[in-house]
Amino acid sequence: MEKEPIEKIKPELEKVIDFFKKELAKIRVGRATPSLVEDISVDFLGEKLTIKELGTIFCPDRRQITIQPWDQSCLEPIEKAISRSSLKLNPIVEKDKIRLYLPPMSEEYRQELLKVLTERKEIVKRTIRRWRDEAWKEIQENFKEGEISEDDKYRKKKELQELIDEYSEKLDDLEEKKKKEIME
Repeated sequence: MEKEPIEKIKPELEKVIDFFKKELAKIRVGRATPSLVEDISVDFLGEKLTIKELGTIFCPDRRQITIQPWDQSCLEPIEKAISRSSLKLNPIVEKDKIRLYLPPMSEEYRQELLKVLTERKEIVKRTIRRWRDEAWKEIQENFKEGEISEDDKYRKKKELQELIDEYSEKLDDLEEKKKKEIME
């Protein structure tokens, strides 16, 4: 028998958690971070590139993001991409860079961010459930083919559920931390 179904999904569950962490980094909290804008897609010379592929992003203070493109001809496309993004920020184009000032977050905006957080968590939870179902299906197949006993089948089901619970807990912890950051 090849790799255990439970062992096969562990790396996939880790990828799901890493994905969720990256998604959380994109949700704006009270301070500026490059991750807020680095993955915004920009139409430049007929290609779709991210801002991080077009220049340097840094945060000189808590409420400001500065983007310094390597090619000055991409200032305008970057500005348009930011204006069209869901961040609701107004880019200020200076001679060779773009500045973004993050306004203080209103209570209404914080509630909106909490909804976005819940939606993204639900997407990740569906993915975790899909991996659980796939592993369970494989365990059942192994039982039907006589590769494992009925006792092993139920032992593996319990192990699988414990693994899923562990990753669900990680997900909940990440969500709670982000909620606290949003509400600060």
